[in-house]
Amino acid sequence: METAERPLVIVDAANTVGSVPDGWWRDRHGAAERLRDRLVRVAAEGLPPARNVPEWAVNTPVDVVLVVEGAARNVESVPGIRVEPASGSGDDRIVEVAQEASGRRTLVITSDRELRRRVAEHGAAYAGPRAVRPEAREKD
Repeated sequence: METAERPLVIVDAANTVGSVPDGWWRDRHGAAERLRDRLVRVAAEGLPPARNVPEWAVNTPVDVVLVVEGAARNVESVPGIRVEPASGSGDDRIVEVAQEASGRRTLVITSDRELRRRVAEHGAAYAGPRAVRPEAREKD
C-alpha cells in the first residue's frame, strides 16, 4: 500500500526495458514482467546509491509505479509494484502520475530528456535506467 511518507518511484517501463539490448523486442510483455519482478526488491529496500538518485530514495522502502504501454499494457501489478497501463502515450501517463503526486518526494526513472523536463515541472526528480538496471546503457 502506498503511504505519503514513502518516496514514490515512477518507472518508464518502455525506456528502461529498452536500455539493455537483451532481446526484449521479441517479447515486450515478458520483458516488462521481468522488470516488474526486479522492482519488487527496489520497493522493499530502496534504490542503491547511483548517479542522480536523490539521497531520500537510497536504501529506504519506496512506493513503485511501473508505467507500461503497447504490448506490455496487460502486465499485472504484484505486491509492492503498482502497474499503470497507459491507454495512449506512456510519457503522458508518467506525467499524470507525477502530477498526481505533487508535493510528494517523487523520482522518475527514464533517460528520455523531454519526459525529464516535463516531470520536473511537477517537482519530480529523475534518474536514468541504471538506477534500477545497472547494466543499462544510457545517454545522460
